[in-house]
Amino acid sequence: MADDEGKKLLDRAFDGLERETPDRLTRAIRWVRSPESRWVRLPLGILFIVASFFWFLPVIGIELLPIGLLLIAQDVPFLRRPVARFMLWLEERWVALRRRYRNKRARSAKR
Repeated sequence: MADDEGKKLLDRAFDGLERETPDRLTRAIRWVRSPESRWVRLPLGILFIVASFFWFLPVIGIELLPIGLLLIAQDVPFLRRPVARFMLWLEERWVALRRRYRNKRARSAKR
């Protein structure tokens, strides 16, 4: 029962991520989510988590950590719920920040 709730939350988190990404990246996310991609998903998730520790480099960023956790949570049931809740919280913050930025730009354009 709790695993079903975690799976639903994780699906919502992935759906939110897909809404916020460009089409090409959305297709890649859908492919990685498919069951036959498990052998790619786990190493890729670990690679993203390790790479996030090198956030100070110009090409790699801390944003790889939640994406790596999201990929691993797809296959590790006890991680599903906390990772999904964290991702949904991050999505809320992102949407609010983007909305605030748009409103600020709209106000300055009217002047």
